[in-house]
Amino acid sequence: MPTSTRRSLLACALLLALVPAAHAEDSLTATFSGRLYYDVARFDNDNHGTSERGNDDLRAAWLAVSGKLHGFDYKLETDVAGHRPVARDVYLARSFGSTTVTAGQFKQFFTLDDRGSSNHVPTIERSWLAQTLAPTYRLGVGVNGYQPDVFWSASVYSLESIDAWKSKGRAAGARAGYAPLHEAGRVLHVGAALAHEHYDNPGSSGASALRVQPRVAGYFGDNSRLNLVDFRNGRDVSVDKFGLEAAIVQGALSLQGEYGGALYDDGQQRARVASSYLQATWLLTGETRPYDARIGRFTQLKPAHDSGAWELVARIDHIEGKQWPRDMSANAWTVGVNWYARKHARVMLDWSETERRDEATHRTLDRTGVLAGRVQLDF
Repeated sequence: MPTSTRRSLLACALLLALVPAAHAEDSLTATFSGRLYYDVARFDNDNHGTSERGNDDLRAAWLAVSGKLHGFDYKLETDVAGHRPVARDVYLARSFGSTTVTAGQFKQFFTLDDRGSSNHVPTIERSWLAQTLAPTYRLGVGVNGYQPDVFWSASVYSLESIDAWKSKGRAAGARAGYAPLHEAGRVLHVGAALAHEHYDNPGSSGASALRVQPRVAGYFGDNSRLNLVDFRNGRDVSVDKFGLEAAIVQGALSLQGEYGGALYDDGQQRARVASSYLQATWLLTGETRPYDARIGRFTQLKPAHDSGAWELVARIDHIEGKQWPRDMSANAWTVGVNWYARKHARVMLDWSETERRDEATHRTLDRTGVLAGRVQLDF
């Protein structure tokens, strides 16, 4: 049995083992949660490159248990939608006033878009900045806290996760921000993040290659991958990342944007990735987008009417990458509508126009339109 599968099954076993104990020990509590996403996509292909094919899939089926364990907070979470279980949050945490220390596997502290839960982000696909730069779930130790109007976080982490164990190396990162306005209907948020990652011999000695290959046309767009960075010669690679973020909420309207980048260096060659996006949402039914100033992210919307809440969203996205002789870029714009039927049920529909370009030859590789939909349940 592969090591990654054994690790996933161990995480699931630990999750299940805690369930009966929760009834026997007053010092152990358990709360169950989960999510289901059913996604579908249809493509409008041009006559360049390999066409994308429409598809549908159960994209996420997450199960989690969280609670208290002898004074510690814990969470065990797994996604069982694929061919094998994949571990997500698996950690212990302890709070000291307004400061929390976390150890285990958890989502690292980088970018406003990535820090928000997929249950709450207004588009089906996250920005390319979050997809390519955010470390997501990694094994490590982190600390985060807040003071009035200020949030901060830092971590040291492995480039391995419970399931992705072929990426060898170590890293450290930090994120901080300032929110002088953070009341219902009025938010002003600014923040920044930094990370340094060191990859050990990518492409040799059992370590996987270091690649940056976003799917420009979304989750089902396998043929739309854009090869921005590829290190596979076995030399150690140092990566320096940064992100800048800002958001405003005024009543039913919200605006947010981010700019970030990464510099890759293996001692003989360098590569650079830069990405940015600007996003706007408007809640037609009068709700306001909720925000948690303690951790600097947007949270779950509760409809104000029995008929649910309706939201319009628009986003423009850009990414570019240079690694001699490669010089590639992509652009996209997305418009969408979301219906929040209940607090824990949502239907989403997005239309995106995407473009991939080879800047070295001044050539458009393809233009692809994507109609994507999602039915979402969480609890």
